[in-house]
Amino acid sequence: MSEPIISVLLPVKNAVPYLKECLDSILGQSEKQWELIAIDDYSTDQSYNILKSYADKDSRIKVFKNNAHGIIPALRRAYLESKGQLISRMDADDVMSSSKLEKLKSKLLEAGPGHITTGLVRYFSAETLGNGYIKYQNWLNELSLLENNFSDIYKECVIPSPCWMIFREDLDRCEAFELDVYPEDYDLVFRFYKNNLKIKTIPEILHHWRDYQARTSRNDPNYADVHFFDLKIRHFLALDYSPQKQIILWGTGRKGKEIAKILNQHNITFRWITDNPKKIGKDIYNVKIESVNSLQESTSFQLIIAIAAKEAITSINQQLKTLELLKNKDFFVFC
Repeated sequence: MSEPIISVLLPVKNAVPYLKECLDSILGQSEKQWELIAIDDYSTDQSYNILKSYADKDSRIKVFKNNAHGIIPALRRAYLESKGQLISRMDADDVMSSSKLEKLKSKLLEAGPGHITTGLVRYFSAETLGNGYIKYQNWLNELSLLENNFSDIYKECVIPSPCWMIFREDLDRCEAFELDVYPEDYDLVFRFYKNNLKIKTIPEILHHWRDYQARTSRNDPNYADVHFFDLKIRHFLALDYSPQKQIILWGTGRKGKEIAKILNQHNITFRWITDNPKKIGKDIYNVKIESVNSLQESTSFQLIIAIAAKEAITSINQQLKTLELLKNKDFFVFC
């Protein structure tokens, strides 16, 4: 039996400052059975010419122009042009560890279909890294080491988008890239969750995330908070919502209000609670705010938690434990 080929999907848009380093990290992989499908997304710099120059030197690199604007059409085109039995992706401003493809592939073949492999990630930057990025990196790596990523699926994207590998048949089953839904990496992870894929982790740093001021995730409106919350709510309603149970929203801060607006847009009736005495009894978006003490008297509900402070979450978890509530069944952490 021939060795399975890895198809690496690479959307590229105005990536000149970092593209050569990205491509060199792919060429330097210890795994040699791969193809790179690079899609130029209407770059206005020399990205396309750089891609072509690399393709001219290595037949494993195939370059196409996007036939619509945006990263999802680029990924869709890349996937359609790919031939590999194993699929991974890459960002044009990031760097692979030299053994990334080999280790993801080995672990995936060992695990078999129905699995997705990932590894640890590290942020790097020519500028000072923000504390939020370091916290996200550490939180994500902790989840991955436990292979328990989906336990926090409603909090944040729990699998790094350029650090996974999957069998083509499983990606097809997830209907990847078929809809223009942003943020696309988080939507895809929800599709992995929906299809009950099991995670296997290589406990090493396999991918290096570059942070800089012009990074798409920092500037593109498709990655604004409101899109993340809308995505979470839509997947929650489709995957875990029990219509016979009442929704209770905990948290009246900015994120709680965003979730409340989206619930209203979906015509979902909900109760709203807080431990902030200044908010109790007020009407916000035509919902009267109740005390958290009302949970003690409530039955048959699902709780959405929209509080991010770590110390507050610790206290909340203790309260929920006394009520014998189960995470991702009775309560869902959205922040």
